Amino acid sequence: MAQFTYSRLSHLLRASGNRLLVSRTGTEVKPGPACHVQFTRCQRSVDSKALQERQKQQMAKGLPKQKPVAGVKQIIVVASGKGGVGKSTTAVNLALGLLANDPLKTVGLLDADVYGPSIPKLMNLKGNPELSDNNLMIPLVNYGVPCMSMGFLVDESAPIVWRGLMVMSAIERLLRQVDWGSLDYLVVDMPPGTGDVQLSISQNVPVAGAVIVSTPQDIALLDARRGAEMFKKVHVPVLGLVQNMSVFQCPNCNHQTHIFGSDGARQLADTLGVKLLGDVPLHLNIRETSDRGTPVVVSSPDSPEAEAYRKVASAVVQRLQEVTT
Repeated sequence: MAQFTYSRLSHLLRASGNRLLVSRTGTEVKPGPACHVQFTRCQRSVDSKALQERQKQQMAKGLPKQKPVAGVKQIIVVASGKGGVGKSTTAVNLALGLLANDPLKTVGLLDADVYGPSIPKLMNLKGNPELSDNNLMIPLVNYGVPCMSMGFLVDESAPIVWRGLMVMSAIERLLRQVDWGSLDYLVVDMPPGTGDVQLSISQNVPVAGAVIVSTPQDIALLDARRGAEMFKKVHVPVLGLVQNMSVFQCPNCNHQTHIFGSDGARQLADTLGVKLLGDVPLHLNIRETSDRGTPVVVSSPDSPEAEAYRKVASAVVQRLQEVTT
């Protein structure tokens, strides 16, 4: 089988970007004086509420139609308002927790952070994906979870110097040009923030629900709230919040210290009217196993840390059942 490389993907994305630019240029309509007069008269003849409704209808016409990903039943996005809160580690252990709770289920993992992919390191995977007979990329698999990431197509130290249009095209290919097989859940590790990638995925594929990860720290909670509000605006159900790094327990005296504050995510969940999916402690074992590419759910399944992630996975499944019924 042939291998799918970064240079090949770059060529395909530039070609598709040029076609998109030509098509947009060909359909561009330049407003003239008559259009301006008509718009002004319309604006004067309706009240503000009717005008807002008209604008919503016009915007809805321009949104892409959501198309399911072949073979995938439910897509779960794991997001955060800012980086450094343990989102990728949570996404990996959530996927493995879903599999540990029900081995009959099939779970995939997509790394949607094009500029800073973490899944190859966390899942201990290297190499380029091969191509199937249908010219689809074959995911790399470890711990029973098929994974796809831009990190499989570039060197670890190579920067991704792409503009927004190419990034959006890359996400589309990582979603749809992959032979996922048959998956019950596809967990998507989103990049931090509320930018183009989040909007593109939310508008192009039917997302079953979003998991927001935050530390209890006030500055992190501000961005987590923005992330939750964004998903609500694009009509993606917010399954709940995960309070990460909630407490540190000294390994010598067992004294507990709330380094980033206490119950901040729980209070935010109450404010937003969503569920707190669980607390994950700040623990050395989580960091060490993540750096080794042996996530704590599979390397230390009997530990309290692994149990915390499995409880989050159970809460996610319960919430999915609630929002889909």
